[in-house]
Amino acid sequence: MIYIGLTGWGDHDSLYTELSNKKDKLITYASHFPIVELDSTYYAVQRRSTVEKWCDQTPDTFKFAVKAHQFMTGHSDYREHYDSIRDVFEAYKEMLVPMYQRNKLAFVLLQFPPWFDCNSKNIRYVKFATELLKPFKVAVEFRNQTWFSDEYKEDTLGFLHDSEVIHSICDEPQAGIGSVPFVNRVTDDTAFIRLHGRNVHGWTQQNRTSEEWRDVRYLYDYNRQELEWLEKQISILQHKTKDIYIVFNNNSGGHAAGNAKQLISMLDIEYSGLAPKQLKLF
Repeated sequence: MIYIGLTGWGDHDSLYTELSNKKDKLITYASHFPIVELDSTYYAVQRRSTVEKWCDQTPDTFKFAVKAHQFMTGHSDYREHYDSIRDVFEAYKEMLVPMYQRNKLAFVLLQFPPWFDCNSKNIRYVKFATELLKPFKVAVEFRNQTWFSDEYKEDTLGFLHDSEVIHSICDEPQAGIGSVPFVNRVTDDTAFIRLHGRNVHGWTQQNRTSEEWRDVRYLYDYNRQELEWLEKQISILQHKTKDIYIVFNNNSGGHAAGNAKQLISMLDIEYSGLAPKQLKLF
């Protein structure tokens, strides 16, 4: 099956033009898409009751791709909050138990930072992290080109395959060492494509504030020709996988929802089992 959705459900205003209660955003989102990438878990380990509520608000067949906490991928230091990195993983896994038990957890996404390059220490950490996350399914996204250099590309893919880890296929600006090419290869019977847009001028922070960077980094609208190219890449993957998950992350300008719906139409997909759409009074 091909699951197409977005990163997060909060920022896609075009989906909520008729919505009166902001608390119902996830319910409304689930009437449009069968998958969401959950990114609030990157910033904080959520309460189990919150995760249970999200499960309650979505149909039985709905899936969450859940982003790992920033402590788990080295984006920030855990030591002011936890005694050990193992404690971080345990708290994170405990949070996801309700989602896992209800078969709504597609996988956990370990997105590593641009400075996480291909070396023996970091390879050991990927093994360590994926082991700690068992029995959850895991996807890994690298953001450093060394993993896909001519020297290491095949070894990287072989390592992910042998570790039973999903390779996160990324479409993103090619802006130096801190970006990776689109490598349309799978390492599992599940494929995962993340579409970040192609705004090369906004990809790196440069002299911007963090807020300014958020406003431009994912500012991109995929055109018809680019989506047709993506359609061909998906066709290749269909012969090699059981499921394909695709999330649009080009949220800065509000283009993600429109691009996702356009791709769904191009692929002639009609999802069953979505949440019922709210009826308009007039």
